[in-house]
Amino acid sequence: MHPTPSERGARVLRTALAAFALWGAGAAQALTVFTCEPEWAALVRQLAPSADVRSATHARQDPHHIEARPSLIAQLRKADLAVCTGAALEAGWLPMLQQRAGNPKVQDGAPGMVYAADHVKLIDPRPAGGVFDGDVHAAGNPHVQLDPRRMADMAAAIAQRLEQVDPSGAAGYRSRLAAFQADWQGRIAQWERRAAPLRGTRVVAQHSTFAYLWRWVGMEQVADLEPKPGVPPTPGHLQKVLEQVRSAPPRAVVVSAYQDPRGAQWLAQQLGAGVTVLQLPSTVTEEAPAETLAGLYDHLLDRLLAGR
Repeated sequence: MHPTPSERGARVLRTALAAFALWGAGAAQALTVFTCEPEWAALVRQLAPSADVRSATHARQDPHHIEARPSLIAQLRKADLAVCTGAALEAGWLPMLQQRAGNPKVQDGAPGMVYAADHVKLIDPRPAGGVFDGDVHAAGNPHVQLDPRRMADMAAAIAQRLEQVDPSGAAGYRSRLAAFQADWQGRIAQWERRAAPLRGTRVVAQHSTFAYLWRWVGMEQVADLEPKPGVPPTPGHLQKVLEQVRSAPPRAVVVSAYQDPRGAQWLAQQLGAGVTVLQLPSTVTEEAPAETLAGLYDHLLDRLLAGR
């Protein structure tokens, strides 16, 4: 006997509801990842492409100092995993986010809270200073994202935590990590060959943002535009830097994309022709050519080599 129109309608409705329930279950299982900086968002996306990944900051923000906005609290509240730099880089805002979000998955010590500083070797540790000493990082320089070798170490750490918080996806995380590492090591070798002409180049920079990059490619930062870490350049300090480098001018004066370039421009003008100002991204950007991790390193080397 053929079903009546009402029975057929009920059957269609049951099928639709079942499909919706399955879709809802799949959506509920999607991994949600909160990152403090864009470099970690980019790295997580390569290892977990189906995850919902958000970054609290972007390339034109100073990651030391951002506002703990309600939208960020909401993002952290629903996160399964959080990836941040650590080494006190986010000390001014992340603890407040963690407290207000109240998410036990991403509290310090939980499997869902990953700090890069716990998994890579930091350079330039400094004794803890007083409140007036600026952004001093006792554990070491936190700007590890500008050394691709350390990013390889961090990729392994993130993949391991992804397996912990999402065991059902373990095989996929391992497979993508292996592919990433194989590709990444080849890229590092190519970047190092390209960067060879930069070895020995002297620069003045603002802050220690690019210190890992300088060490990796063999460049030397001979002065800092900041009188204290995190304190903008002052006229008096810029004059001291000018006297310090006048007899042997640097090849370039470098500032990050989020920093005011006027101090760098003044110094370069005083030093004369041959000294360029480079305003470089210190992390992955929202637009080409540095919108991926590989693109970031390509772009940085392009700009530095052109600056020669």
